[in-house]
Amino acid sequence: MNKIEGIIFDLDGVIVDTAVYHFRAWKKLADEMGFSFTEDDNERLKGVSRMESLRILLEIGNKEVSEEEKKMLAEKKNKIYVESISGMGKEEILPGVMNFIQELKEEKIPFSLGSASKNAPLILKNIGLYHSFDAVVDGNDVAKAKPAPQVFLLGAEKLQVNPEGCIVFEDAQSGIEAAKAAGMFAVAVGEQAKLKGADYYITSMEHLTLADLKKAAVH
Repeated sequence: MNKIEGIIFDLDGVIVDTAVYHFRAWKKLADEMGFSFTEDDNERLKGVSRMESLRILLEIGNKEVSEEEKKMLAEKKNKIYVESISGMGKEEILPGVMNFIQELKEEKIPFSLGSASKNAPLILKNIGLYHSFDAVVDGNDVAKAKPAPQVFLLGAEKLQVNPEGCIVFEDAQSGIEAAKAAGMFAVAVGEQAKLKGADYYITSMEHLTLADLKKAAVH
């Protein structure tokens, strides 16, 4: 790209780590249904919509339920999850995030959230970052979840920038695929062995600078 026009952040695993809250909620549901749900199983749910996550959970437990029961189970899981994240605060923002956001503001580079979570606005408000973002796109705004590119394309649209000028930060394979499908530069936050097809890899945002990113992405 010629220059960085906009940044789009995934939420879980990039801005905060809510994986443990999701895991506990899904595990409680699985326990009540009489089957085991492990942390390895939970890896399959990263970056996936709530209903798709439920489908995977039921597949793991070899359970078949009606569409009505699926809605009820999804609502139950969400209630458990929302109750657990209600106590989140600024201390749960991952290392390096605030410094990087400050750099973006100083350089006047707009940034958006692009998350599959329907609770993303609530989490951003709980950690005090909601009003820092120039746009927020979450699971309530899109019909097709990642790896479909819709969430990121809408983010670019809301930022009023070109998709090819956007950089996406993602920690899930479905998110990397969505970013590439949107024609964007994908930064994987995690291990290269687990996240295929990204343009740039970092283990966390703790030591990342805007200068590093420009060096990697701008040609």
